[in-house]
Amino acid sequence: MFRYINAVVFAFLITVGLFIGMKTLIVGGENTLSEPIKGRVLDFVRLKKDENVQKKERKPEKPPKPEEPPPEVPQPQMQTDSLANNNSGLAFSANLEVDSGLEGGLALESGDGEYLPIVKVAPIYPRRALSRGIEGYAIVEFTVTKQGTVRDPLVVEAEPEGIFNQAAMEAAKKFKYKPRVIDGVASEVAGVQNKITFKLNR
Repeated sequence: MFRYINAVVFAFLITVGLFIGMKTLIVGGENTLSEPIKGRVLDFVRLKKDENVQKKERKPEKPPKPEEPPPEVPQPQMQTDSLANNNSGLAFSANLEVDSGLEGGLALESGDGEYLPIVKVAPIYPRRALSRGIEGYAIVEFTVTKQGTVRDPLVVEAEPEGIFNQAAMEAAKKFKYKPRVIDGVASEVAGVQNKITFKLNR
């Protein structure tokens, strides 16, 4: 019985102490909240992303218009009566005379007709004759083939002999002709002669 009374008294004292402590805490908390806040306060504001994003489409610039094409360069003439220069600085001319032995009319159309010279290449002046100042000529005889090329060139006459023979034959090999056409068929022409004159320009 004595223990029971002591326990009740002890519990009562603890309860009163708890109430007093709680009251003290409450009064002290009110004083603390009433004081102004010291220091800086940072406010964080979260902004919403702009959902309406404007997209600009860039169109490629148009390339400038191309300039007008340059005018076409005229084709060089096929036939040459040339005036040539060599390493020694001396000028000379080679006169390619008209072929002998032309018979009938000259026809450029696709029908029948005699052979016709198209390309004549000036020969190379021989160095020996050039250094000695020798002039002269050579008559070359050859065959015009069905394709218009020259075959079997041969010097039949030359002045002086043996000086211009090789140069004249080499040049004749490069000649081009419109072949002779008979009844719509190309044919060879033998015995065609061409005189090539070698002359220094002084």
